[in-house]
Amino acid sequence: MYSTEEEVGIAIKEANVPREKLFITNKVAQGINDIPTALDQSLKKLQTDYFDLYLIHTPFFAKSEADFQCAWKTMERMKKEGKTKSIGVSNYQRSDIEATLRGAIERPVINQIEYHPYLQRANQYIPWIHQEGIEVGSFKGLTPAFRCPEGPLQGPSARIAKAHCTTKAVVLLAWLMQNRVIAVTTTTKPERLDEYLQAVETKLTQEELHEISEVGSKFHFRTSWRDKFEEDDRS
Repeated sequence: MYSTEEEVGIAIKEANVPREKLFITNKVAQGINDIPTALDQSLKKLQTDYFDLYLIHTPFFAKSEADFQCAWKTMERMKKEGKTKSIGVSNYQRSDIEATLRGAIERPVINQIEYHPYLQRANQYIPWIHQEGIEVGSFKGLTPAFRCPEGPLQGPSARIAKAHCTTKAVVLLAWLMQNRVIAVTTTTKPERLDEYLQAVETKLTQEELHEISEVGSKFHFRTSWRDKFEEDDRS
């Protein structure tokens, strides 16, 4: 859906890395009305036989509970047919997940959402997702460092980064992971990949985790789907 499938497929083939060593995730968006065809086309472009994880990109296609359940039943069938090992959703709110689960045989393994200190999601949404046995994935998790650097975490994140001899980006990734949120980020720079790997070894203190959460919660900034939410909506 990001118009990079053919290029990624070529890169995977030229890298000559065994398929089982890769974890390939993809999403269905424009092809939501015909998931099997969309999935097959993506597999062909990526030159692979299966995905490790396949997601429904947004809930905005659904006009009724039946729409959620119909799409999810198709996703379950794609998994049963071996075209993807796991299935999940993205950008779903609690009501979207509840509607999906009422007709589901198996639960989504993950809900990938925008999540960072400036958008921690209201109404105990993250704990609820975890209680339902669903993992949380974060995109735009580095927003306080790159997309909203003037926010109130500018000073605290720099201080915490200095204390750990690392960068603000690493601190934010560590904050995500230590809050049981899977960090999803992108870069075109190999040196950034090396930098981000530091987050695995960086262990923030409970005081540092609390400070990032507390300071971040006092400021609201959403990067994605702004047209779907009121300006002060933190859900």
